[in-house]
Amino acid sequence: MSFKYSVENRHYFDWAATAAPEFPSSGVIVPFGNPSSPHYEGRAAREALESARARCAAVLGVPVETVYFTSGGTESNCIPLYSCLARQGGGRILASAAEHSSVSENLQTLERLGKPVGRIPLDSSGRVTENLLLKTLDKYGDTRFAAIMAINNETGTINNIAALRDILRGGKGPPLHFHCDMVQAAGKIPLNITGWDIDSASFSSHKLGGPRGIGLLYLRRPLEILYSGGGQEKGIRPGTENVAGALALAQCLENHALPEKLELELADARRRWKRLLSALSKIDRCRLIPQEREIDDERFSPYVVQAGFKDIPGEVMTRALDDLGFAVSTGSACSSDSPERPVLAAMGIEDNVSLEGIRISQGWSTTDEEIELLLEAIAEVLKFL
Repeated sequence: MSFKYSVENRHYFDWAATAAPEFPSSGVIVPFGNPSSPHYEGRAAREALESARARCAAVLGVPVETVYFTSGGTESNCIPLYSCLARQGGGRILASAAEHSSVSENLQTLERLGKPVGRIPLDSSGRVTENLLLKTLDKYGDTRFAAIMAINNETGTINNIAALRDILRGGKGPPLHFHCDMVQAAGKIPLNITGWDIDSASFSSHKLGGPRGIGLLYLRRPLEILYSGGGQEKGIRPGTENVAGALALAQCLENHALPEKLELELADARRRWKRLLSALSKIDRCRLIPQEREIDDERFSPYVVQAGFKDIPGEVMTRALDDLGFAVSTGSACSSDSPERPVLAAMGIEDNVSLEGIRISQGWSTTDEEIELLLEAIAEVLKFL
């Protein structure tokens, strides 16, 4: 039995899980040699790889030597996390309660391995505030590593990284490593990696319209690593490099993260989301999550919204909309097998409201017409559920 996919009468609103692809699939010649080989084909592949690295660094505004290619956002989060096991002097690892499962679940693993860990709580909007961070650092004076994401993948909450940077760098103790998951932020909001004084950051190609299996890790300075084998990427991420993926990632960053392009797409996204949120707020059975989110609220990404519909489980709403041709989700695709919503729980959202939540996310090719069609579909579902 084979599944045949057709885009006819389909409308995609799950961009936070993966973006609609736009990287070239044919007609582009990619050097096929191993970048570590000394012959002509290998040198051509190495040149292409380093070209992609330079292009990524230029878009992100960081030195080219700080850019490392990985297999995706998960690995780019895990490499800095597990480097803590090799770091002399130990120290506690903190992570916000809003982190992606690639951070939160590995934090549990590190705890089982004997590393002291701690969680930074969230306010009711899903945000790490300066006050909450200060209290957590006061509680854990042995902190040496902190992971705080830029934009949450379930609620769209934007953390004020600049303000949190001031808290993290204001202590008198030993230096603290600041890691930032920027998977949902790249190409969506302006980034200032150097100005925010970040030590490491993660990025994923397929969130930008590129292929799966390629990501990027920013490291201000090299880390101790736990595994080796080949020495590629200066030993930080050994394994034969994905040259085609790196070139596609560079192209996608240029397409969406350069300031002039980002500003135009951001303005369009805000306009479309204002229309969506305005209409949702007028539906009696609809509740935005968090409820305090305003229609034109710049504390949240205009690419992601979490909403619940009274007495309709999120999974039921998702299936009903899918039957009508609309792809939405209940939350992170990486945790879709679990009904638990730890991020919403950390925000103080009641269990019954969490179970009703669905995530709607848009992208650069989403149209005004699709927003109207989605609202019509939601109204249709509410008639019989």
